[in-house]
Amino acid sequence: AFAQEVPTGDAAAGAKVFAKCAACHVVANPAGEVLAGKAGKTGPNLYGMPGRVAGTYPEFKYGESIVALGATGFAWNEADFVAYVADPAKFLKDKLGDTKAKSKMAFKLAKEEDAKNVYAFIASLSPAPAAADAAATEGEAAPASD
Repeated sequence: AFAQEVPTGDAAAGAKVFAKCAACHVVANPAGEVLAGKAGKTGPNLYGMPGRVAGTYPEFKYGESIVALGATGFAWNEADFVAYVADPAKFLKDKLGDTKAKSKMAFKLAKEEDAKNVYAFIASLSPAPAAADAAATEGEAAPASD
């Protein structure tokens, strides 16, 4: 059985919406090939973001609040991504229970459909998330093999 979440959005539609994200973000694989965007470095590389612990992309200087969220073990999934991009600061305040939480991401992608499509697009360019945690909770799920 597949233990990972399957995005509900349309990756092709998300590719168009990603143009709004590309000013700050890039999707580039470990070999350095740019899969989407240009050279956005204001925000972290989104390659492998689905399933990744928040605030942990190497060598990116994150804000304190998202690092604090990641320290709780929080990892990105579609529902949380959609809520985050709709209002990053509010999301962090709610998740951390901290009214002073801040986000360095000022951009908001309010339309849920657009956010789901962008998530599907990023997921389509990323490796499958490590299914270890999900497999442990699924019970009979077999380990994923690449």
